[in-house]
Amino acid sequence: MKLLLIIFSFLLITLFSRLWIGQGSYPDVWYLEKKIKQQEEANEKQITKNKRLSAELKDLQANGDVIEEYARDELGMIRKGETFYQVILEKEVNRKQAHAKSQ
Repeated sequence: MKLLLIIFSFLLITLFSRLWIGQGSYPDVWYLEKKIKQQEEANEKQITKNKRLSAELKDLQANGDVIEEYARDELGMIRKGETFYQVILEKEVNRKQAHAKSQ
């Protein structure tokens, strides 16, 4: 009877130890749940970014004025026959000179 009790106790301890140690244990499951939550948050951010880029792409495809505005603002392009004037404010010149002296 004692031997049977010892064997059952050993089996019980072994089974319960698997719940807390090793693969498939509670801490392992909690860690994986945390990783899943982090990945879902990253996925949501990426979905939002993709939607924004998709809307921008549709806007660019549908309207030629948007393309022209982008080319002018972002790329500094001008039309044939136009003259480009760049206005440099005095504050910017002073800041650039001070930056050049500090280097």
